[in-house]
Amino acid sequence: MAGVAASWPLATASARPSQESPADDREISRSLIGSYLAGRFARGQHDSEAAANYYRVALQRDPNNEVLIEQAFLMEATAANWPRAILLADDLATKHPTHRMARLFLGIAAYKHGQLDKADLHLVAAGNGPIGELTSALARAWVKLAANEADQALQLLEIPKQADWAQYYLRYHRALIADISSRRADARASYERVFKQDARTLRTALAFARHAANSGDAKLARAIIKEHLDKTQGEGHPLARELRSMIETETSIPLLIQDPTDGLAEVFYGLGEALTGEGGVSIGVLYLQMALFLKPDHPFALAALANAHETTKRYEDANEVYDRIPQGSALQSAIDIRKAFNLNALDRTDEAKALLDKVVTAEPKDLKPLDALGNIMRSKKRYSEAADYYTRAIAMIDKPEKRHWTYYYARGTSYERLKKWPLAEVDLQKAMQLYPDQPLVLNYLGYSWVDQGRNLKQGMALIEKAVSLKPDDGYIVDSLGWAHFKLGNYKDAVRYMERAVELRPEDPVLNDHLGDALWRVGRDREARYQWEQALSLEPEPEDAAKIKQKLSKGLPPLNVARTPKKVREAARPVTQKKRETKLNPDKPFFE
Repeated sequence: MAGVAASWPLATASARPSQESPADDREISRSLIGSYLAGRFARGQHDSEAAANYYRVALQRDPNNEVLIEQAFLMEATAANWPRAILLADDLATKHPTHRMARLFLGIAAYKHGQLDKADLHLVAAGNGPIGELTSALARAWVKLAANEADQALQLLEIPKQADWAQYYLRYHRALIADISSRRADARASYERVFKQDARTLRTALAFARHAANSGDAKLARAIIKEHLDKTQGEGHPLARELRSMIETETSIPLLIQDPTDGLAEVFYGLGEALTGEGGVSIGVLYLQMALFLKPDHPFALAALANAHETTKRYEDANEVYDRIPQGSALQSAIDIRKAFNLNALDRTDEAKALLDKVVTAEPKDLKPLDALGNIMRSKKRYSEAADYYTRAIAMIDKPEKRHWTYYYARGTSYERLKKWPLAEVDLQKAMQLYPDQPLVLNYLGYSWVDQGRNLKQGMALIEKAVSLKPDDGYIVDSLGWAHFKLGNYKDAVRYMERAVELRPEDPVLNDHLGDALWRVGRDREARYQWEQALSLEPEPEDAAKIKQKLSKGLPPLNVARTPKKVREAARPVTQKKRETKLNPDKPFFE
């Protein structure tokens, strides 16, 4: 960061006591710069605790460096070190009165201490920029409600120039505030606009359904939940299913948000979850931590924070956050499944399996833990065990529907890897019957047929359809290129494989395939370059050996005379891996 680099000479001078020697000065400078760079590196690795520690050391050397103060504040808040964060935010706001994150944090800190006027002043100062204006308005509305100023709270949410996505949040919080203020008609109108705009979002569907049930309109509440579940096209979130049961059996359904603190936490949770989902992980995590500063046991904010850690591959941190979610709720099974996937990512597969076995025992009618076990076993190439788990799950399905295609597809791919093609073919065709336009199924079945020299025209058509449905999936595009290669259409193979490598340059198999195709069209030098590139990307050991052989001798010549033109093939240089986009488990908290 240029600002920090420019500030180093000034920083060193300001930190130097008069009695220090030049040697001492150089040592301070090295310590300052080293700590700052280490902090930057830790921040880049999303290790906020380590980054906070390094910036803390740097600040000891140069306590008035504004850039260091800012970075230290952001990391202390991201690591939820609240006493330090408050001190730094106050210092930062003194130096930069409109610093958005410092002012937001000071605003909610003042709110927690019951200083509502002071909180409002901080939040007003945080209203710069589109996100700042939205966050400030939402947060101030809840502070005004806490001060029993409902009219002013609702007026703050009238910002006509905000974009549609921002209007969605404004209307949602207007509905929540009107609900708490017993302005049911206003709340109903706002909920209806939000739900019409997006019926898939779980949080707003739960709030609207609870509003209806709390108002005595169980019929509307049931209709809301039904429409939400229909739109999500799955088994539905466990909290949606739980609320559906509650509406049928209980006479009193509480509102989703019941007081201003809940509402203020909802502001930072909602925006934080959205920001992390759109790639703004660092700022999103900061918002989520602010939600948890207000409400430490907020299950959705905790789940979103854990998911953010998963995004940055900090799986231990993710599981530690999942453990903070109160146990025994309808979310427990989903939480344990996520924890198991994280354990597997840490190569603690036996622990993951043991955890999921407990979930299966506790929830014997739930397909998801069996599916998770199958996916984990498949990721570890334990295909026989994976197929057994998928078989147990399929046996529980009375009438297969579109949403069940994944079970047949996953078992089919496991059978194929076990060289049980007749069983694999039946499952893949069943998956395609359930979901005719699913690119993964079309690609896998189509490629398998072409690879075996069977159903060539139909197989090629399936792969071409998969590419048309998912043209930016490098693995599927590679399948089409490899199918052309198998059929001897080498120029077409090069065209598609070049595109596949553009999409997935880091994949050794795709680079290797492109090298093969280039060799067949006489572009030997380029072919060797691609093979060298594939070798540098750490392919499987058996593939690496074959690539080295090709680099030494090239591909063997085609035996056209002995092989029918339609199915002729170069001696395959590496084991073809029918690349599939991994079936990511459904996020258990968000849709």
